[in-house]
Amino acid sequence: MDAPGLELSGVRFGYGDWQVTYDLAVPPGSFTALLGASGAGKSTLLSLVAGFERPIAGVIRAQGKDITNLAPSDRPVTTLFQEHNLFPHLTALQNIGLGIDPNLRLTRSQKSDIAGALKRVGLVGMEARLPRELSGGERQRVAIARSLVRQRPLLLLDEPFAALGPALRRDMLDLVDALRHDTGMTVVMVSHDPADARRVADITAFLHDGAIVALGPTATLLDNPDVPALAEYLGV
Repeated sequence: MDAPGLELSGVRFGYGDWQVTYDLAVPPGSFTALLGASGAGKSTLLSLVAGFERPIAGVIRAQGKDITNLAPSDRPVTTLFQEHNLFPHLTALQNIGLGIDPNLRLTRSQKSDIAGALKRVGLVGMEARLPRELSGGERQRVAIARSLVRQRPLLLLDEPFAALGPALRRDMLDLVDALRHDTGMTVVMVSHDPADARRVADITAFLHDGAIVALGPTATLLDNPDVPALAEYLGV
């Protein structure tokens, strides 16, 4: 049996009276959505997995490996935020190259990987454009391509498409899902919108008051919310 793509066992974190506790296991290669109201602990979960925060207790594993105490740069994780964090003075190609080498000393093979990533996200011919010369969706595609060239098996999405219009948002979700199928990476996405989960997520976890209180196949969970907090969140 394959190890989970991501596993949190008894993970606790908090400040003062505020505390969150997580137990979660998602299959490798799956797309999992984290739903819940603001303050439920969704982004905190991603921060703990990425290593930006350290738990008080518990264990975090990726592909069966304990990553609880690893530095963020040593984890098999890439995080895509709402702010795409592109450098305005660098071209699309250079911004993608930063995912491989912050000094942009790229080998011929690495340049080939970047060209492949540009093709995958539909940006061929835009390599030399600066971020200001790209649309919002194109800038997000550059950020996705940068995530691809890092070749990490776990991709965390912290509402990266929240500021986009509905049609473009769906396009970006579909793109990430297609890349997930192509590469076999495991994706965990924070969202406030159940429609996002329905579109791409195999599994959905609902967080409430700092804990995962419902977990299951997306359609089953959202169509039959048997947890009162989830039913209230969905307005049913």
